[in-house]
Amino acid sequence: MAVFSERLEAAQHLRQQDAEWLHALVSDWQLLSDLAFSDLVLWFPDTDQGLLDPQQGSFIALAQARPSTTQTLIHRDVVGERIRADLRRMVERAWINKVETNSSDQGQPSPARMRVTAIPLIRAGATVAVITLHFSVAALRTPSRMELTYRRCAADLLAMAQEGIWPDTAQEFTGYSGAPRVGDGLLRLDTEGKITFASPNAVSALLRLGVQETLEGRSLAGIGAELQRATGVAVDESQPLMLTGRRAMRAELEAHGAAVTLRSIPLRRGGERFAALVLCRDVTELRRREKQLMSKDATIKEIHHRVKNNLQTVSALLRMQSRRMDSEEGRSGLRRAMRRVETIAMVHDSLSQGLEESVDVDELMRRQLRLAAEMAQSERSAQTELVGSFGQLPPDMVTPLALVITEIVANAVEHGLPGVPTEESLRVSLRAHRQTDAAGRQRLEMELDDDGAGLPEQDWEPGLGLQIVKTLVRGELSGSIQWLSGEGENPGRPGTRVILRAPILP
Repeated sequence: MAVFSERLEAAQHLRQQDAEWLHALVSDWQLLSDLAFSDLVLWFPDTDQGLLDPQQGSFIALAQARPSTTQTLIHRDVVGERIRADLRRMVERAWINKVETNSSDQGQPSPARMRVTAIPLIRAGATVAVITLHFSVAALRTPSRMELTYRRCAADLLAMAQEGIWPDTAQEFTGYSGAPRVGDGLLRLDTEGKITFASPNAVSALLRLGVQETLEGRSLAGIGAELQRATGVAVDESQPLMLTGRRAMRAELEAHGAAVTLRSIPLRRGGERFAALVLCRDVTELRRREKQLMSKDATIKEIHHRVKNNLQTVSALLRMQSRRMDSEEGRSGLRRAMRRVETIAMVHDSLSQGLEESVDVDELMRRQLRLAAEMAQSERSAQTELVGSFGQLPPDMVTPLALVITEIVANAVEHGLPGVPTEESLRVSLRAHRQTDAAGRQRLEMELDDDGAGLPEQDWEPGLGLQIVKTLVRGELSGSIQWLSGEGENPGRPGTRVILRAPILP
C-alpha cells in the first residue's frame, strides 16, 4: 500500500478527488475480482508527471487482487513492478485511446492459456489508471446460471468503474465486523426492487430469518416489511431505499434469533439506475459472540465498580475504628491502612471506566500523587508535579505502581522536614519515561524527588511502608529501587531521590 499511496501523491497531473476515488476502488475491488473470476492489476504511469510517452514511458503495478471464486493466475506479488513487454502495448492503447483492449486484439494465438482485458478508468475526460483482468481460458466450460449472473454483474460494475462512478466516494463504507462478500450470498434486483437472481448462499441466509418462499420475483423491501411486522423491531427509515436498491448502504435484518447483514450497490448506466446488487451474509453466530463479549465486558466493569465500593466501605470502617482507639500508635496504623485501601480503590475505579489491554495511567498517577500528599499524616503542605509520561501500561502494573508512589510520597511528606516549622512546604516531583532496548523490550524508569532533609547519615531501617514498597517492586513489578541523597537547592535540605526501574511486560 505504500507504493500505491506514494505513487499517487507524486503524480502531478492527478486531482485529489481522483486519488481518493482510486483508494476507494482498491479498497472495494475484491468484489469485482470475485464476480469476474479474474485476477486484477491496477497500472499507473511510471513517471511523476503521469503523462504517458509511448516512446519512453512505462507502467508500474500499484495494486493487485486475486479472486476467491476461482484459482488465481498471478501467484507472485507484482505490486511495485514494471509492466511486462507483452502487456505494455495493451495498457498503452487503453490509456491513450481510452478504449477497452483485449489480448486477442494484440495478435495472441487463440489457444493462449490466459486472456487479458485492459480497461481504462476515466474521470472528467482523463484517464487516471488502467485495470487489467486476467482470466483463465482453461477454466472455460458451459457456465451455470450463477456464473453467468456473476459475470454480468462484473461487467456492469466494470462499466461504472470505467466511467469513474463506482465506487461512489460520497457513500461511506466504513469497515465493520461481518461485511458480506460475493461468496456469502448475492441478490440481483431490477429497477423496482424485485429479486431477479438469488445465489444459494443468499437463499440460505434469508431462510435463517424465516423467509420460506421462493425469492425470485419477490420484492426485497416487501420481505423486509414482513420481517418487521413479524418481529415488531423498529428499522431505520432509510432501510427501504437500500432494500429496493436505490441507495448504496449497509443494514441488518433480524428475525427469529437470526441476523443477516446486507449491502446494496445500485447499478447505473448513463446516469439511470437499471438494477442493483445486494450482498448478504448470515452473521447470527458473529453477533451472538459480540453480545457475549459485551456482556462479559459489562460484567468485568461492574466487578471493578463493586470492588471499588467494597474497598471504600473497608476504608470507612477503618476510619470509624480509628476514632474509637485510645492509642495514637493504633490510630496511626489504621490511617496508614486506610490510605493503602483507598489507593487500591482508586485504581479499580479507573479500571472500571474501560477494559483495554493497557491503561493510560498519566491522569491516574497525577491524581494519586496529589492525594498521597494530602492523605499523609502531617500538618505540612506539599506541592506535587508530574513530569513526563507513563504512557500505556498493563493493568497488572497499575495497582502496585500506585501503592509504591503513595508510600514514597507519604513517607517524604511525613519525614522529609523534621524540626522545620510546619508552615514551610515540601516539593515532591515525579518524573517518568520509557526506554526501549535493542531487542525492542520496553522499561519504565521513574524518579521521585523531594527537597526535604535527605537520608539519615547513619544506617537506617526502613519502616513498614518502605518494606511494602520493596516487596511490591521486586515481587509484583520485577524491578529494582534505590534511595539516593538528592541535590536540593535549599541549604541544609539536600532532598531525597528514589529511582525505580521495571520492565513493561506485554
